[in-house]
Order: sequence, then C-alpha cells, then structure tokens
Amino acid sequence: MRAMILAGGMSTRLYPLTKDVPKPLVPVAGEPISGHVMRWLASHGYDEIAINVFYLAEKVERAFGDGGRYGARLHYLREKELTGSAGALKQMEGWFDGTFVVVGCDDLTDADLGALVRFHKERKALATIGLLEVDEVDQYGVVIVDEHGRVTGFQEKPARGTERSKLANTGIYVFEPAIFDRIPANTFYDFGKQVFPELLRDALPFYAMNLRGAYWRDIGTPGEYRAATADVLSGRVTIAGARATGVPPDVDVPPDARIGRDVRVGERVRIGRGARLADLTVVGDDVEIGEGATLERTIVWDGARIGAHATLREAIVGERYRVDDGLTLDGAIVANEPDATAKT
Repeated sequence: MRAMILAGGMSTRLYPLTKDVPKPLVPVAGEPISGHVMRWLASHGYDEIAINVFYLAEKVERAFGDGGRYGARLHYLREKELTGSAGALKQMEGWFDGTFVVVGCDDLTDADLGALVRFHKERKALATIGLLEVDEVDQYGVVIVDEHGRVTGFQEKPARGTERSKLANTGIYVFEPAIFDRIPANTFYDFGKQVFPELLRDALPFYAMNLRGAYWRDIGTPGEYRAATADVLSGRVTIAGARATGVPPDVDVPPDARIGRDVRVGERVRIGRGARLADLTVVGDDVEIGEGATLERTIVWDGARIGAHATLREAIVGERYRVDDGLTLDGAIVANEPDATAKT
C-alpha cells in the first residue's frame, strides 16, 4: 500500500532552527519527525512511501536513505521548485494505482489510519480528510460536515467565537487516483485553497472523519513543537519504535549530577559534574553539558555544547550550537546560521 509524505516546505515558523536543518529532520524525542511519520504509516501497512524534498534535499536523503530503518521503502521526488501540496502530489501521478494516503511531514500522530481508510471506502469517496476536535480552532483550518460525514464547508483560522465547527483539518488525507484529474500539471496548486473548495463546488464525493481519541500535533510552530516533545516524554502519546526517555548505558552520569524522570538523553552525551537535567528535557546525540549546567524543559539538538554553569529554561538549542559558560536562556530559541560555503 502506498502513501506520500509532503515535505517540501521551508518551515519558516521554526526559524532559526530550520535554516540549517530541513523540516523533515526536526527531532522529536531523538528521532526526526518524518521518521515518526514513516513508522506510523508502515504500522498500518503503508510501507511504500514517496516523499517530496526541496530545501536541503541532500540532507534528507542522507538521513533517511532507503527508509528501511523505519520499516518502509522510500521513494524521493526532488522538486526543482515548490509546486504546492497538490502540485507535488501531481508529479507522482501513475505511481499510485489504488486508494492511497497523503500526510504532512511534521504531523505527530497515533491516529487509526485503517479506520479512516475504511470510512473512505464505505462511502465510495474521492477524497477524505481526517479531523480532530480541538478547543481553540483559530490556528487551524476548520471543516464543517453533515450527519453522514460529507464535507459541506470550510473556515480558515476563524476568529474565536465565529467558528462553525470545532473540527480541525489534520492534514491526513485519503484519495482515489481520480483525484489527479482535479490537479493541473506544471502548476502551483494547493489542496486547501484550490482542490478541496473545487470538490465542494462540484458536489463530488468528499468526506471527513472525526478521529476521536487520537493524538495529533502539527509541530510546525515553536509552541506546538515544545508541546509535542513534552507529550512524548510524559507518555501522553506513545511512539512505536523509538525510545521516549532514559539514559543510554554508555553515557557516564557523574554521582552529583541530577536527571529528572521524564528526560531523554541521546547517545555519546558527556555530562559534567553537578549538572541538572530537569523533567521534560531532551538532549540529542553527541552533546556536551558543562559542569554545573541546568536544563529545565529544554530541547537540545545533536552536537550542541552547553557551557559550564549555563542555565536553560524552556529553551531550544539548535544543532551544533554552542551556549557560552554562565549564560542564562529563558524561553529562547538559538541556532547557527547556515554556512554558505558548505555543501549540503
């Protein structure tokens, strides 16, 4: 069974973190977000997966290879220019020969994909959207459905109090190959702005299902990224095939260092004497934590250095970034700028 991960965007809302790290590789509890997506797809039988890449494409391809580590066989679509969510899918026309799934590269979820596909097939739908009920919908695309699940309308990020529904579009889609007839070739085309409104206008079989009880977050903003990380560490969501918390056996923890319960420490980490890693903290691989440093609800990406007696609270530290000795970061996001002379 075949699926596509949409991964061509620039993820500007996570700048500066994603200036030198492409969106599919943003780490959530030690694993790239799109690695989590691939494992989720594969767990539901979707082990032939296409992914479109654009920004820092070589880094994505080096990191994921053939996809075998995640239980999938990965096929790359390297875009020379961005063509929108639907435009990227259009370039894979012919590869899909039956019902297929499309999902965003930054969606962390445990939704029952099989139930969504069954719902889609039972209604003989052309397109089906996975929905989730949320309390505050002003940051989401809202979908209005009738009692049978047929889509009757949309609202894009409605102001509070004006929403006609609490059902948010998760970006998890099920399609029939006939959807390609609705997408022009060699044109920038978007699902939310063009394809879906046109399906509604032409009264085609277009449905949506409430994924009740599922977990889902789009990690594309700092707030959602922090929240998703905390959810994994605290056990609110379980990610198959990934270690959520703990310290690897080969990492030496000094006797006077303190490590909280809901903390994940990566491989080959060096922890200084008297360091403190409080709950809901993630430390990536090959990180150095200086003597007496304190990390609270902080995310540190691979290869970073935290200086001696530095204090980080609610901070995000980018890949290979160096935090100076004694520095205090409260709620800060810090990352290196890309090296314009380096090859990706």
